[in-house]
Amino acid sequence: MTTLPLPTLFSRALATASKAANLPTVDDETQELIKSAVTDLKELDRRVSALSLFSSNEVLEDISTRNLVYLFARYVLAEVQNRMKTIDRDERMTVLKQTQVHLKSFIHDLDTYCLVPEVDRALHTQSASSIKDAAKRREVKIKQFKAEKDLRARMEAVRKRRKQMPIGDLYQSDFDLIRSLLPSTVTPQLSDDDDEEDDSETDEILREAVLLLLRLNYAQAYSQLESMDQELELLRTAPPPPRPGPPSDDRKNKLKEQDDMWKLDTKSLMGEGGPLLDSSGKPLRPFTILPAGALDRTRLQSQVFGPGHRLPTMSIDEYLKIEQERGNILTGGGPQSEEQPTSSEQLTMDSETDGTVFGEMKSEEKRQKDEQWAEFKDANPRGAGNTMNRG
Repeated sequence: MTTLPLPTLFSRALATASKAANLPTVDDETQELIKSAVTDLKELDRRVSALSLFSSNEVLEDISTRNLVYLFARYVLAEVQNRMKTIDRDERMTVLKQTQVHLKSFIHDLDTYCLVPEVDRALHTQSASSIKDAAKRREVKIKQFKAEKDLRARMEAVRKRRKQMPIGDLYQSDFDLIRSLLPSTVTPQLSDDDDEEDDSETDEILREAVLLLLRLNYAQAYSQLESMDQELELLRTAPPPPRPGPPSDDRKNKLKEQDDMWKLDTKSLMGEGGPLLDSSGKPLRPFTILPAGALDRTRLQSQVFGPGHRLPTMSIDEYLKIEQERGNILTGGGPQSEEQPTSSEQLTMDSETDGTVFGEMKSEEKRQKDEQWAEFKDANPRGAGNTMNRG
């Protein structure tokens, strides 16, 4: 079997992972893609370790840009493996623990080369869920979000310098973004007429893009570790699922008693002899509350609406008429009521009727009303009663 070059192997794994990211996780096709990507990524990680591309004795400047992209391998492996479909709780916990191992290895590699500035490390290592103060927890989350947003903005600027399409127009996931940084991947250009940059400047821009994306994945790794810790805690404290199997004798008897409680027409209970209830008060046979004889039924029916029964003394219409006279029923409303003038508007119109006694009376009434309102405003200036919101 021909051994694929590392860039080709990594590119195939990223393409498969990107395709699976756009499909539902529970589908069989998605799971086949995830298994294929995991296999390639594990082979890639094994070969990178065998070639000793990264060593703790080296510093970041000693690693070539061509090899720097393989630091993404364990982060991508954790991302893909976390989407594997599981059946029971123990299997899901196993996948979560394996995923955390890959994420922690990725974080350790970046910390070894001091790739992330100390300020960003201190920010992303804070677990927001462990902060009890809600205001401080919200403040930490906002700072972490702004830091990730700033990294993405800087990545967009680098892509423009590389004459590449914007991320949102071309790439659907971070897998495609990582794939565009591989040496064997040719990315589309905005214009074919631009002058080509020299190799040193191209390598410098590519290296800056790789480092920015590594820092972004570093922040995302800490966020995912926190979410996985919370999920593991929920899985540990969750009650175990009931084991399927035949019910025990005690459970069978209990179910039979509950079933018999609601079946009063069983053959064993149809007999008319014997007691009506058992010691616990459960019916032992069907029974009727009223007498079953025709004479008794007729006697009970004749007692309905007897002399002691209170019959209604008025109809509903008579009752509503009395309530309306008492003023307990609201009338009016609707479009017609909206068109009619209010009491103040009617008083103003009546006071304008000159040359009549009625108009003079309404004018005097309006003057007294306006005077009373002016005295009330003088005695109660605006805001005098609103003492609740004062500083």
